[in-house]
Amino acid sequence: MISQRPLWISPGDSSLDFPDVSLALREPDGLLAVGGDLTPDRILSAYRRGIFPWYSDKQPILWWSPDPRTVLFPARLKVSRSLRKTLRQARLRVTMDQAFRAVIAACAAPRPGSSGTWITRAMSDAYSALHETGCAHSVECWLENRLVGGLYGVSTGRVFFGESMFSRVPDASKVAFAWLVRQLKAWDIGLVDCQVYSAHLASLGAEQIPRADFIKYLDVLCENEHTIQEWDFQATLRHEPW
Repeated sequence: MISQRPLWISPGDSSLDFPDVSLALREPDGLLAVGGDLTPDRILSAYRRGIFPWYSDKQPILWWSPDPRTVLFPARLKVSRSLRKTLRQARLRVTMDQAFRAVIAACAAPRPGSSGTWITRAMSDAYSALHETGCAHSVECWLENRLVGGLYGVSTGRVFFGESMFSRVPDASKVAFAWLVRQLKAWDIGLVDCQVYSAHLASLGAEQIPRADFIKYLDVLCENEHTIQEWDFQATLRHEPW
């Protein structure tokens, strides 16, 4: 019996095609394809099909579509009493798209108990290129003038695809995420893709849905462009207290 293998995509293949996500492996969960490149067009094509790149140094590019999928509907954001208190204190200043490369570098830094990272130099360059096109965005948390937390991700259609977040002081990533989701709701973004479950995301309202349902949402929400052009959330939401 021949075991199932992920599809090989030639680095020179310009078709941007991917296999149907139903062909993704169950073990490791969601592995769909290997190879290809990290051009902005290929990454956006992958996201619109429910696929994302995730690999480490010395590995080829790996493309994933796990089942179930962890998502957050902006209207279902959970803000705990302690987080709401932190938000109201406003000790952290929150900005958007002001320090994209610094945020992605902080997300790529080794975490406690780990010496590696999946945000390779090639991944960092690829998402920075997406940022230059207006499709990748960052949220920054500042304590005085020091960057202490944030996140980044990709926006296409009416979906925000979250990639990674970091904190250097307690709750900084949660503050960034809460402000982001609140703003996305105001912009009529219908879904935040959180990719893989974590207790951290679940505490903020993320939930797991079948991959087939996730793809149905993408088919509707990514059908038309819904470009995020203005990230001045303080101007649009400053009169709405937490």
